[in-house]
Amino acid sequence: MPATGDRITKRKDGLFQGMYTAQTQNGPKRKYVYGRKYKEVEKKLAEAMGNAAKGLVFDDENQTVAQYMERWLEDSARGDLGHRAYHNYKLQIRRHISPAFGRLKLSKLTAAHIQSLYAAKLRDGLKPSSVRYIHAVLHRALEQAMRFNLIPFNPASRVDPPKIRQEEITPLDAEQARRFLHAARGDRFEALYVLSLTTGLRMGEALGLRWSDVDLDAGSLRVNRQVQRMRGGGGLVFSEPKNASRRTVDLPQRAVEALRSHRKGQIEGQLRAGSEWQDQGLVFASYKGTPLDAQNIVNRHFKPLLKQAGLPSIRWHDLRHTYATLLLARGTHPTYVQKSLGHASVQLTLDRYSHWMPSMGRNTAEGIDEALG
Repeated sequence: MPATGDRITKRKDGLFQGMYTAQTQNGPKRKYVYGRKYKEVEKKLAEAMGNAAKGLVFDDENQTVAQYMERWLEDSARGDLGHRAYHNYKLQIRRHISPAFGRLKLSKLTAAHIQSLYAAKLRDGLKPSSVRYIHAVLHRALEQAMRFNLIPFNPASRVDPPKIRQEEITPLDAEQARRFLHAARGDRFEALYVLSLTTGLRMGEALGLRWSDVDLDAGSLRVNRQVQRMRGGGGLVFSEPKNASRRTVDLPQRAVEALRSHRKGQIEGQLRAGSEWQDQGLVFASYKGTPLDAQNIVNRHFKPLLKQAGLPSIRWHDLRHTYATLLLARGTHPTYVQKSLGHASVQLTLDRYSHWMPSMGRNTAEGIDEALG
């Protein structure tokens, strides 16, 4: 390997710069690598010179941001993304990133450009969470551009994406939950309501369940996938949940009974549908056996049911919050609640629900009194 020491210099901005020459289709070209530390640049330079000796050279100095983003998505990111994530990444690039500075050369893209994009999107009414999604896509793409020595650093790392306020949760209390379940008796989606309220399943997880995931005799189910609607007007797709969300959930007796009754009704409906039934093995399906759209259930069934029961107009996700807060208020250990909800860590559970455990402080005080006698 050629020596690298005499090829590294320190720039005025404090970065170290390594220079080497590579043979390209247009003849020999000077190319550069950058880093904050000398050793980092020395390592990058040795790797780049080794690649150049093998004919592996990224000669893309004049490509635009749009050209790079498209190439990155198709050649690099697509293999690591699920179907829905790929579609959503593509949407962010097509709808937000390329129109903003697609013609700008990748090498000229700055943190100021990116910060201006985020500010403009917020002014246009885009939610902070949506702007952070744009940031996630752009940051990931530019991180690889930096690793490939196409840019000296990742400008997205020097930008502050908007902060997201944790939205208030509005769970039902125990009496309201009982009223809700009472109002749901005989409803077409009674089993879905019962399951969501007594296990904390997310809507997409419940609608993605197959009967093969459910063991009513053992009183458990396995969360293996979820159904979601694609952004930008796309259709419904099944996707794998995050690792922490893959879990086995124990079913309360109320949920087992509701699912047994639901299965009997579904079999009867399948016989009525005859040849129109498309058997996909779904626990919750349309009259033809196809996946259900969550928004339709919320707007046409869930919200009217809340009104009928005289309950607040909560979000569907608040059924999940109700499950968690009812358990924690009764002294269930947060670790069990975390695993049941499919949270990645118990800290996430505590951060979300700690103020719904008012009795814990009293229990702690009384506990130390008992311990010290």
